[in-house]
Amino acid sequence: MRVNVDDFFKAAELDKPRNTKGKLAGLNTLGISLARIDYAPLGENPPHTHPHDFFKAAKLDEPRNTKGKVGSNVTLINIMQLAGLNTLGISLARIDYAPLGENPPHTHPRATEILTVLEGTLYVGFVTSNPNNTLFAKVLNKGDVFVFPEGLIHFQFNPVHDKPAIALAALSSQNPGVITITNAVFGSKPPISDDVLAKAFQVEKGTIDWLQAQFWENNHY
Repeated sequence: MRVNVDDFFKAAELDKPRNTKGKLAGLNTLGISLARIDYAPLGENPPHTHPHDFFKAAKLDEPRNTKGKVGSNVTLINIMQLAGLNTLGISLARIDYAPLGENPPHTHPRATEILTVLEGTLYVGFVTSNPNNTLFAKVLNKGDVFVFPEGLIHFQFNPVHDKPAIALAALSSQNPGVITITNAVFGSKPPISDDVLAKAFQVEKGTIDWLQAQFWENNHY
């Protein structure tokens, strides 16, 4: 079966109330799905009470600070913040993007991610493994959904110069991990030999030395 970028994308309109369930071929074998849940008013269907291990007043409805160098802020709710996630194989993140901000290329070594845009527009994509290194990319609007398969390098970028964007991501691990490519390659401690990196990137060692001298910001909080 031929795979193309639309297998990982759906204009799901999750910002609109309804009782439907869409299909997304790119989810095949990835072990993750996403649902919008509309709750009845409090008087009609009182919520269940839960132990504190299963609850966090995370304030995910509140905007985050995106004034850093990359212009994004990832608020992750994983087992480190919510003990009740232990063994459950799921976690959650709110991602805020400043105008022209990005969540730079990174991987999750233990999780597939499914992302939905809550506000704004995002240009997103992932790259397949060697030898093809194929880029699957798409421009997402409010309510759209995109899947990033486990372990693959992926990114999100807000291409709009005057409006922020917000996304919500679900990940198929209680501890998905994250490796930001630039931080790992140029910001490691101790640094990777500039001989190694100059050869790998086919550039002069001076270029590598300059890159290693930069401050590589962590946008995960």
